[in-house]
Amino acid sequence: MIRDVAGSYRRALQCTVQHYCGWQPSTDAIDALKAEGAWNNDWDASLELLRRHGAELPDRAALIDVFSGFYFGGDPEGDPSQWTGFIGDEPLLVGADFFEELSSRGIRWGFVSGAEPPSARFVLEQRLGLNKPALIAMGDAPDKPDPTGLLRLAETLAAGETPACVAYIGDTVADVQTVLNARKRRPELTLRSLAVAPPHVADVMAYHQQLRNAGADCIVGATRELIPALLQ
Repeated sequence: MIRDVAGSYRRALQCTVQHYCGWQPSTDAIDALKAEGAWNNDWDASLELLRRHGAELPDRAALIDVFSGFYFGGDPEGDPSQWTGFIGDEPLLVGADFFEELSSRGIRWGFVSGAEPPSARFVLEQRLGLNKPALIAMGDAPDKPDPTGLLRLAETLAAGETPACVAYIGDTVADVQTVLNARKRRPELTLRSLAVAPPHVADVMAYHQQLRNAGADCIVGATRELIPALLQ
């Protein structure tokens, strides 16, 4: 987790649901839905919250346009300087030096993200200044917890070698389940699930326990604490 999306993706989800039915789901309601592990995609999560609220379900393509209007506030494929949406309200949780340290310690790194490619590239390349990092974004592979994207990224980073360990850090139950599913598909690999609570969570201990119950191997207090965990 490299950015706080409480004021962007989560807010866009809330506003999208409210746009269609007048009800705005609370952060706790969204967290509870995400804890089920099946709603990593925020478009589908929006539809599911509408369904559970008893609202008439809109066309998915129309909902995506509404969601993108809130989140990007402009053409997702256009000039990011023209975006006026919630994407501008995403505090970064690490800096470029974090990835420099990973590289200096011989740790290869990349990203498996449920975000749209324009959003992911904007954060990684423009805000963090990373040079075309290895990235699997929405549409590049099936949504998590399907492990295809994670395993594809691992193969890319391994470059024909057999990795001693593949570790993936995320902040949702779906992220943890992605690693568990990857183990089933590639049992010969050593895969570890590292997990962290997102900044907006009030009861961090309960959230950590939720991630442990899902199968996380290690809990870290913040993404920047990942390096000590990896070295251990």
